[in-house]
Amino acid sequence: MDQPYALLTGILHFAAYFGLSLVFVIAFKFLYALVTPHDEWKLIREDKNTAAAIGFGGAILGFAIALGGAASNSVSLVDFATWALIALVAQLLAFAIARFGFMPRIVARIEEGEVSAGIMLAAIALAVGVLNAACMTY
Repeated sequence: MDQPYALLTGILHFAAYFGLSLVFVIAFKFLYALVTPHDEWKLIREDKNTAAAIGFGGAILGFAIALGGAASNSVSLVDFATWALIALVAQLLAFAIARFGFMPRIVARIEEGEVSAGIMLAAIALAVGVLNAACMTY
């Protein structure tokens, strides 16, 4: 009797965490697109801009890595949501630091389709995601 109950409870917890994760990923996609001065979706869909796809894909993956760390280390949905918000802010800050600190022309370079700029932006986002996930252990 305990095993089916535990299985059902586990499935419900999975569904809650996974559903909330999807909500956060969608929210991140929209917020990241608002923070960046270039329109990633237009660059990717209409202009077939590989640099934009690499940079944006890296940002989503970096956030997902951090989100995974938050999910695996949280003790409740509220705890998870709190750390997910922290991860979201960290990823947005990573773009701002890259843009204003290390690569002031990153936006123009992405718009011009410079793949190396997209790779660097993706690498920064992935690095921040990995570090963010690792720092969420307590």
